[in-house]
Amino acid sequence: MDSTRQVDAILAWYDRHARDLPWRRPDADPWGVLVSEFMLQQTPVARVLAPWRDWLQRWPTPAALAADDVGEAVRAWGRLGYPRRAQRLHAAASVIVERHAGRVPSDPEQLRALPGVGDYTAAAVAAFAYGARTVVLDVNVRRVLARLATGSDAPQGAPSSAERRLAQAWLPEGPDAPRWSVAAMELGAQLCRASAPRCAECPVAGDCRWLAAGRPAGPPRRRQLYAGTDRAARGRVLAVLREQRRDRSASVAELIDGWPDPAQARAALASLVADGLVLQTPTGYRL
Repeated sequence: MDSTRQVDAILAWYDRHARDLPWRRPDADPWGVLVSEFMLQQTPVARVLAPWRDWLQRWPTPAALAADDVGEAVRAWGRLGYPRRAQRLHAAASVIVERHAGRVPSDPEQLRALPGVGDYTAAAVAAFAYGARTVVLDVNVRRVLARLATGSDAPQGAPSSAERRLAQAWLPEGPDAPRWSVAAMELGAQLCRASAPRCAECPVAGDCRWLAAGRPAGPPRRRQLYAGTDRAARGRVLAVLREQRRDRSASVAELIDGWPDPAQARAALASLVADGLVLQTPTGYRL
């Protein structure tokens, strides 16, 4: 399939229908883009908007975050989930200050060397903050390419070599490269969704092999449960600690109070201490 026409159609659709997200605006700096990519990992856009603004107002540069306590980063992460992202973002800010004079690097290899930054985040920051021609493969882009170009539903697991070759082949030259990546991402988020796709509104529905094949189902997606899990117990402990004043520690009794399984809550607390997200003091526990 010659992708030029489809790429142009998706870019034109994006120009008309893209959501106005602050980290996509021209005045968003590389630090703001990096923060958004950390926050958007496994978290919907709607939940990220307010925390992203608050974060950048408090820590407008990597140096500002690195100079503060990591516990404050975890506290400010609030209910975004997966709080180790806050810990790793703080560590990344420290490395940026120590090795890159406080400036988010533009080179994908240097980005990948930052704590908490993998292939996707490195490519996204290089593309969206610096205009680099890099393959950006998030779940939305993977779904769009799989359906449009191969006729299959979204692949699962880590991107394969074949996926990367396909994505590279679809990547346009010049300044349209980063625009294409974000446009495909937006198409996947708004129309080419995992469930209830809005194919009638899609600008490339006439070329979609998946639609032409009758929208065959892919492998069943595993539902991610939360309530009652160890992750939920960890979240409850952190929620209690976020409510504590910075100058006091919480006791074990305070942290496990109200959780239906005290042993699970104690294990959650121990895992948070082991991960460095919670600090044990002579008087109790704090962020």
